[in-house]
Amino acid sequence: MPKCGPKMEVRVTHNLIGLTGCSDTEEEQIYGTDGEVAFHSDFIGKKGLLTLPDFADFVNPSSYDGVYELSVRNLAICRNFLDRQMKAYNGSDETTEPPHISVYSKDDVNVGVENDLICHVTGFFPPPVIISWTKNSVNVTEFTNSQYRPNHNGTFNIFSHLKITPKEGDIYSCTVGHKAILGQPQTKTWEFDAALPGVGPSVFCGVGLTLGLLGVATGTFFLVKGNNLY
Repeated sequence: MPKCGPKMEVRVTHNLIGLTGCSDTEEEQIYGTDGEVAFHSDFIGKKGLLTLPDFADFVNPSSYDGVYELSVRNLAICRNFLDRQMKAYNGSDETTEPPHISVYSKDDVNVGVENDLICHVTGFFPPPVIISWTKNSVNVTEFTNSQYRPNHNGTFNIFSHLKITPKEGDIYSCTVGHKAILGQPQTKTWEFDAALPGVGPSVFCGVGLTLGLLGVATGTFFLVKGNNLY
């Protein structure tokens, strides 16, 4: 009988992420692996949610038992520390990065067929951002936003989803406000042209919409970047 070769050992490296964020207006706790969010705490519904798709059967739900309760404690610590840091560094310059926006459809677009428009906002620091949608210049309120997710360079990204049933000539826009562009929100416009081949719609920069000053401060996530606190 042929002899078996030497036993091979395979090692796989995974990057684990954990993030606790808080501001005057928002709060977040996420955990994930290799850039994908596996779990986030729903502080409104007072529960933890697994966010990976059903086919990701390598995730054991029981491994997240008690994580929501831990998130509540982490959030209290975050808010306490944020309050002390804001008092200590009141008036100091804060490093900010403006968002970059792209708008695209989830699937190939056909007249009268339901689809998703996705507004991807990335490269900003700190959270939060304010996202709004319009259809043919009319405000749309029924859309959903993902959790804030960290980029490798210390900035953040977020996805906003809008369900559409497009008609010829429909024009949608996604407008994003952030403290780095205070008073000058950025807008990306998406127009459906059934005559275009393939996915059909084109993505182009729309005229910036003037929404006026954002007014009340949206708050600052307690997230250390660079040498802000040192």
